Amino acid sequence: MDTRQLAAFCAVVDRRSFSQAAERLGVTQPAVSLQIRALEKRLGTQLLDRSGRRVEPTEAGWRLYRGAQRLLALEEQIESDVAATVEGELQGELVLGASTGPAAIVVPLLLCEFQRENPGVHVFLTVSDTHAIVERVAARALELGIVGASRRHRGVRFEPFFSDEVILACPPGHRFAGKTLALEELREEPLILMQEGAGVRQIVEDVLRRQGVRLRDLDVRLELGLQESVRRAVEAGYGVTFISRTAVESDLELGTLTEARVQGLEATREISLASATGRARSRVADAFVEFARGRLET
Repeated sequence: MDTRQLAAFCAVVDRRSFSQAAERLGVTQPAVSLQIRALEKRLGTQLLDRSGRRVEPTEAGWRLYRGAQRLLALEEQIESDVAATVEGELQGELVLGASTGPAAIVVPLLLCEFQRENPGVHVFLTVSDTHAIVERVAARALELGIVGASRRHRGVRFEPFFSDEVILACPPGHRFAGKTLALEELREEPLILMQEGAGVRQIVEDVLRRQGVRLRDLDVRLELGLQESVRRAVEAGYGVTFISRTAVESDLELGTLTEARVQGLEATREISLASATGRARSRVADAFVEFARGRLET
């Protein structure tokens, strides 16, 4: 039903006059008359009694008037609600996921700062490995994913977000600490890995493959799931590991971990922003991405 016709009808009933209704609506009187006739034709009944000095609604007209008032009020509320999502204070939910590297330090701090500046936003962060986050983005369970490796997925699009360096983390006092070593030297050292699906592991495998080396050619002693477990094991002296520099920046500063470099294995990874193909970002998600890019560039 055309709400313009309903608005014209209600204006006539309120004013009991076609001319006054036209003046209120800012249109001509013939335009109002045309709207009313079209409405009566559609409903198949007379809505207004025009026989007296004043226009009066018929019984059917009164019923339509009461319903039209509710419908026009609802239309106004809908327009107001939609306008609130386009301008004014940010409100709503930001549901996103991050792999363990970005989620260690960078993403939580960005989210905390963003939420503090936008108190009407409720943030939900899921942390898992890259593969799991990408799958949840594809299933639209997460609006955004921040991951350390751009896996091919038909249902997900990736865009660069920021860069991170992959380093070889060692325990304090380790013989590799602060050195650049040959790949052959790494073969002799117990290596701790994250689980399959982790972004850092995928990047290291790719770099090693280009050097003609597979992970099984190295002395892999432990595969301990995600980043925190691997970091703890290295701190305790059980081996060395490849890990995101961002994730262990504070450990390096405190001296609870040290770093080394491996010739030919200089790996800088792009942290990517993942979103479902064909899904338009919400205003909140767009605002967070713009906010985060601004912070990461400074």
